[in-house]
Amino acid sequence: MPREFMYRGHNLEQLQVMSMDEFIRILPSRLRRSLQRGLTGEQRIFLENVRKAKQAQEEGQKAVVKTHARDMVILPEMIGTIILVHNGKQFSSVEILPEMLGHYLGEFAITHKPVKHGSPGIGASRSSMYVPLK
Repeated sequence: MPREFMYRGHNLEQLQVMSMDEFIRILPSRLRRSLQRGLTGEQRIFLENVRKAKQAQEEGQKAVVKTHARDMVILPEMIGTIILVHNGKQFSSVEILPEMLGHYLGEFAITHKPVKHGSPGIGASRSSMYVPLK
């Protein structure tokens, strides 16, 4: 039997019924402070677009929301949507899952490419002249 998702003692149905103020009260202090100060204009527009996308999904259409608002806290109403988050170069696709509640969107769109060291190129160092070309 799979475990039921819980966030700070509340199940998913309870979280989705909660008002924004009630949800803010159960968040950790950093996120609570961020949301109590109010949403920026960019975050408001993003939230409106998420609500439109949710309606489109209920009608059977496929809706994706693009955003640069990496500092937006993931709220219960976003669960189930696909969001394209900008990482500085391109948009990374992020599907919002219940486990992502209480995190920032930017945490799921990595901004750097992990370093993968390969063989040195020609002229990289004195020792590279003894590296075979093939």
